[in-house]
Amino acid sequence: MVDIRSGTDGALEHAEVEDVELYHPHSWWTRYVFSQDAKIIAVQYASTAIAIGMVALVLSWLMRLQLGFPGQFAFIDAERYYQFITMHGMIMVIYLLTALFLGGFGNYLIPLMLGARDMVFPYANMLSYWLYLLAVLVLASSFFAPGGPTGAGWTLYPPQAVLSGTPGGKDWGILLMLSSLILFIIGFTMGGLNYVVTVLQGRARGMTLMRMPLTIWGIFTATVMALLAFPALFVACVMMMFDRVLGTSFFMPAIVEMGEQLQHGGGSPILFQHLFWFFGHPEVYIVALPAFGIVSDLISTHARKNIFGYRMMVWAIVVIGALSFVVWAHHMYVSGMNPYFGFFFATTTLIIAVPTALKVYNWVLTLWRGDIHLNLPMLFALGFIVTFVNGGLTGLFLGNVVVDVPLSDTMFVVAHFHMVMGVAPILVIFGAIYHWYPKVTGRMLNEAMGQLHFWVTFVGAYLIFFPMHYLGLIGVPRRYYEMGDTAFVPASAHTLNEFITIVALIVGAAQIVFLFNLVWSIRHGRQAGGNPWRATTLEWQTPETPPRHGNWGKDLPVVYRWAYDYSVPGAPEDFIPQNQPGPDHLTRETAT
Repeated sequence: MVDIRSGTDGALEHAEVEDVELYHPHSWWTRYVFSQDAKIIAVQYASTAIAIGMVALVLSWLMRLQLGFPGQFAFIDAERYYQFITMHGMIMVIYLLTALFLGGFGNYLIPLMLGARDMVFPYANMLSYWLYLLAVLVLASSFFAPGGPTGAGWTLYPPQAVLSGTPGGKDWGILLMLSSLILFIIGFTMGGLNYVVTVLQGRARGMTLMRMPLTIWGIFTATVMALLAFPALFVACVMMMFDRVLGTSFFMPAIVEMGEQLQHGGGSPILFQHLFWFFGHPEVYIVALPAFGIVSDLISTHARKNIFGYRMMVWAIVVIGALSFVVWAHHMYVSGMNPYFGFFFATTTLIIAVPTALKVYNWVLTLWRGDIHLNLPMLFALGFIVTFVNGGLTGLFLGNVVVDVPLSDTMFVVAHFHMVMGVAPILVIFGAIYHWYPKVTGRMLNEAMGQLHFWVTFVGAYLIFFPMHYLGLIGVPRRYYEMGDTAFVPASAHTLNEFITIVALIVGAAQIVFLFNLVWSIRHGRQAGGNPWRATTLEWQTPETPPRHGNWGKDLPVVYRWAYDYSVPGAPEDFIPQNQPGPDHLTRETAT
């Protein structure tokens, strides 16, 4: 599990350090509950994230019922509606997407794809999950606390987040939300340091950085970004908690509430926005970069073709990660910033589209003249590309100051954000689960249920969010409990809202089919074998499927080539595993 060097003749030298000794569980509890095996921890992360994600799905249904059929459901009042918005947004962005990509896929794939036995710090890895679970439980407890959860919107902007006019502002809601985020960040920091050290120090012999699969590059870069971005959210949460509990004025200006002058004075609400979005925009790419890497591997594997421009793809991931830290204030064009700052952030926002577009071109060129297998992982990968491009195009509109200002608080932003940050990464998650489920369980997911799940989800997502662009362009505002008889909102908008609500209920029901497929296939799914996709990467070359604790049995693998030797001329099969030695001419690595 250490770096190696190549000799002058290109031969691999022996490892410099002996193989590490793993912690061996002594009971059912230490094997499956308080486990230090990264694969078990990955399943724990994924299960918890999916469970809290289903709560967010139900909240979205409740919001849509109010927007589609206002006043028809007495239990959805204005206060609850804003609580639903807040909890839905925060759960989806932080507790589902971030946790599933980094905690779930990161824990499962990093050791296996790098040829390691486990994470470098297994005990800290275990603690990271339990802190994440505690954060989820604290967040969920706000539903049962006095006053209910916070209704400040998922961005938690002060001063309204801590005022009595906002649901949960003077009760437990905002405190539980802030506490949960603090716990999440502490837990993630433990896991994130584990991922970084394992990638840098835990690779198998021969696994150079430029032989790592793009999935690992995406997760690694996103982890580094998160370790730099999450502290901004951490301090923002601590400072707001002090404003709420101790009466400080980090973010609270002099303010009158219900005719009473509060003790706050001199604070800056804009400071919170800067701290939040310094985390918030990198967060988009903390989710997107693992998705980019996973899609690259899915496309290459299921098109039976080497990834086009591997080194360009690696550098695009790194450049996107770096640029994402200098674009955050495009979320704040309506906050009154100096026009020169607006010009700077608009320019950097458009520049970041360049490496992103390069990745799209490389995916398309990888598909070009490939032996494309339209199985479920490939369908979801293709769905992601189409959706991400469509969502990215609307982002070019919102990156321009003069267009963003009139569209900023309309349904257009909701449509764009959900296409890029909601639908696109969730399609990747589904594709990745269909792809790696055989490795986790040894069985294939049911194809018929999977096809139903894909087509309802993909088509339904477009039927939900494409009409929202129209609603935004005609000026329908977001985050409104009801429109009423607003003069500029035509009857077509109300009809569209009804249509969107019905489709959202159907798409949500399709996710229940997916969950049933996950559980049903554990026992009844077709036997997968060790490498059902005939893939080259190391996780498919383990001696056993599912892999046991330690992954590799007696000997760790040795890596001889990059991760994308598909359809190599002269090779006996259409793929060459990374750990298979062979003649130098049977590789395309040198051409990349």
